[in-house]
Amino acid sequence: MISKQQVVQAYLPAVLAARDEAEAFAPSNIALCKYWGKRDAELNLPINASLSVSLAHLGSRTRLTPAGDDTDRVWLNGTEQAPDSAFSRKLLAFVELFRAGRALPVHVHTRNNIPTAAGLASSASGFAALTLALDQWLDLQLEPAVLSAFARMGSGSASRSLFEGFVQWDDGVRDDGMDSHGVRLAASWPALRIGLVKVATGEKAVDSRAGMKRTIETAHLYQSWPLQAAADLTRLHQAIDTKDFALLGQTAEQNALSMHATMIASWPPLLYWTPDSVAAMQQVWALRQQGLEVYFTMDAGPNLKLLFEADDQAQVEQAFPGIEVVAPFRA
Repeated sequence: MISKQQVVQAYLPAVLAARDEAEAFAPSNIALCKYWGKRDAELNLPINASLSVSLAHLGSRTRLTPAGDDTDRVWLNGTEQAPDSAFSRKLLAFVELFRAGRALPVHVHTRNNIPTAAGLASSASGFAALTLALDQWLDLQLEPAVLSAFARMGSGSASRSLFEGFVQWDDGVRDDGMDSHGVRLAASWPALRIGLVKVATGEKAVDSRAGMKRTIETAHLYQSWPLQAAADLTRLHQAIDTKDFALLGQTAEQNALSMHATMIASWPPLLYWTPDSVAAMQQVWALRQQGLEVYFTMDAGPNLKLLFEADDQAQVEQAFPGIEVVAPFRA
């Protein structure tokens, strides 16, 4: 089995020198065709390809500076994290892939303007921003496809957060995973809107990594998931190419529910929904029956992401007071 360090090492220069400071932003993303399941857990290689749309200004900003006290330190949203916390350990293990044993202590300041670990893809934007910052800090000047593949090793969905707009994450076939990275689609959809229905913003009881493993090992329904995802990916490309919003919304909603069905069929059952999640789903279905073209998608968490077009924004906001609306494609 190829390790993350072996893969990254092949792209690093013989000599590394850190700059005084580096800073980068990466948007969060919402998958319209989901990634659920790994063919290689070490490298975060997916069983199926996926497709997402970015959340524009919502995401993570990360700043790196050399540690004057020779001690790695990590801050999240202005609060220093304990060195032995899960957040610090995971983040610094990723930094170490790039330092590769060299004495380059660092201070890491990360700020998310979306809730952390609540099924709103904060880890995706976080590791994407960290990857971009490391590329600057160490003056690596790596290609976007390479950086996307590296970000994937921190969080699978981070491969898509290197880019804005519609992004496909290819599953790839290589053992080293370097053909499994995000590819930005040329298409734009200025009228597309995403509404964030924040049912719960606390940290998930079961993280996505553990949830995927449980699903693959215990859910017989999972066998049909790769076929479903492949068919949905084709339909989404058709919807984007033709600006067929109904096809986009229907496909994204069914894809999300199909993914959650495999989780529910796991043992012990894996249910990220809350009663409020189900109530919001039922409200969306009722609105569609009344003629309002609105759909939803959900990642591994309780929160819904509504899909609708600009002409319907006022009605959606009236039905869901307090939702945050995002326009992924700036005018």
